[in-house]
Amino acid sequence: MKEINLDVLHDAAHRLLFDMSEQEYATLLEEFGVLTKQMAMIGKIEGLDNYAPMTFPFPCETDFLREDVAAEPLSREDALKNAGSVQDNEIKLPKVVG
Repeated sequence: MKEINLDVLHDAAHRLLFDMSEQEYATLLEEFGVLTKQMAMIGKIEGLDNYAPMTFPFPCETDFLREDVAAEPLSREDALKNAGSVQDNEIKLPKVVG
């Protein structure tokens, strides 16, 4: 793993197009030190390779979802009747990106 130092943090911030004060860089470097120590401790756990990685720490029950029942789709007129602005049978939205 690449060593995390102030130069690496400055480079990463530059690539992400932002900058911080030197105090913020020092705090971030300290936090990375704590994080890398924790990762090293976790890596020393025996038998860790025998378990699959978790993507979410809690069981996720999805039995509350409704059944997917096929139905007739809305007509174009019904779909567009509550739209604020319609142009060429499509909902007209304001420009978002310059």
